[in-house]
Amino acid sequence: MKEKAVSDAIIETVIDTTSSGHAIVCDDGLRRPPWAVDNALLREYYDTEWGMPVRDERGLFERVSLEAFQSGLSWLIVLQKREAFRKAFRNFEPDVVAKFGAREVERLLADSGIIRNRAKIDATINNAQAAIALRKDGGLVEFIWSFKPAITPAPRTVAEIPTTSDESIALSKALRKRGFKFVGPTTMFALMEAAGIVDTHLVDSHRRGSSGVWPR
Repeated sequence: MKEKAVSDAIIETVIDTTSSGHAIVCDDGLRRPPWAVDNALLREYYDTEWGMPVRDERGLFERVSLEAFQSGLSWLIVLQKREAFRKAFRNFEPDVVAKFGAREVERLLADSGIIRNRAKIDATINNAQAAIALRKDGGLVEFIWSFKPAITPAPRTVAEIPTTSDESIALSKALRKRGFKFVGPTTMFALMEAAGIVDTHLVDSHRRGSSGVWPR
């Protein structure tokens, strides 16, 4: 009976922790946010990539593009289709994507491996052209990273993680002025999280402070 009571207490603790949005101790002893616990693909992405600095043009353009495709959908869907996206968009090389015309758009709309949304496809091509235009003023990386905030959030639960910030609102407005599309404040905050510009890892997660950009 004592063993059962202990087991029930552990189960209740896990349920309470999950529902409250705190970091969860996983089977490997590491703490992760609820969204990175059960799915292997999401866990790997969280452990190895999410929140790590992206400081190259191709990589950051890919992130801008994928965040746009994710808008209104699950990030897991995007991850599952990521390699198909890379193939379809020629590894997100801005110089290549910027030259896509009507034939390429029709090819993309017929590609079941990606999210077939004409507006988002058109926006990706448009944004490649806008990224190239930014080179004369320092480039996409310098432009986006210039909106890095002075401080970063320190959430203890998922509910405490913001979805926008003054900086993401300003970045959204600045990118729109430069001709970018599908770069709303929420999408740009997600980009800033994913690219290490802000650190929204839960404070007791094993990844907190791992980017080297922000202290733990």
